[in-house]
Amino acid sequence: MRLILIAVLTAALAIVLTPALRTPLSEALSHFHATESDAAVAGLIDYLRSFGLWAPVVSALLMVLQSVIAPLPAFLLTFANGMLFGWAWGAALSWSSAMAGAALCFWIARALGRPAVTRLVSAPALAATDRFFLRFGTQSVLIARLLPFASFDVVSYAAGLTALPLRRFLFATGLGQLPATLLYSWLGQQATGSLRLLFWAFSLTLVLGVLAWMLAPIFRRKVIGEGQGENLTGS
Repeated sequence: MRLILIAVLTAALAIVLTPALRTPLSEALSHFHATESDAAVAGLIDYLRSFGLWAPVVSALLMVLQSVIAPLPAFLLTFANGMLFGWAWGAALSWSSAMAGAALCFWIARALGRPAVTRLVSAPALAATDRFFLRFGTQSVLIARLLPFASFDVVSYAAGLTALPLRRFLFATGLGQLPATLLYSWLGQQATGSLRLLFWAFSLTLVLGVLAWMLAPIFRRKVIGEGQGENLTGS
């Protein structure tokens, strides 16, 4: 774990200190901050195409980067992968590289502890995620991955600060992010309509589904409790 962290920090330092590496990285990050989602995806596609056969590798590195140190909208890169590589290969690339980024965040938190994580993410965001973990326990990671507005990197770092085993964390992360990855990749391949509109439409549908799943046990207990009360009263 420490060797991996040293390798990552060395690579990050090399990018920061080497103009030949820093300039392409700055160009890539600029596309994420484009005003329009459609323009951002088009810019990412042109950027990835410029690397030829190395495009999948660069895409994977960008996905890991946004997971670890850059709060960037990953769905834009997932759309771009779907457009450029097709929905199946694009989804596989986005899913596997996001898993690598999540694992790296988890390892960093577990190896370096809360003080280091607090420097990487905002303290209020980490505190809110801690409360979410206390509320939902072992299902926290799965629920957070299903919610589009939940910060991917903050959840990964926060999970590393708990006693959650890495295997269970990776399973919940892989399962939770799979639906969105598949759909964003498919929408990217279709490339129809406004990407921002498609993203929010799907996100709203997914959030409503997750809320219904979370509230179902409460509703069921209430209905069963009322039914039992009526039976006792009738008897």
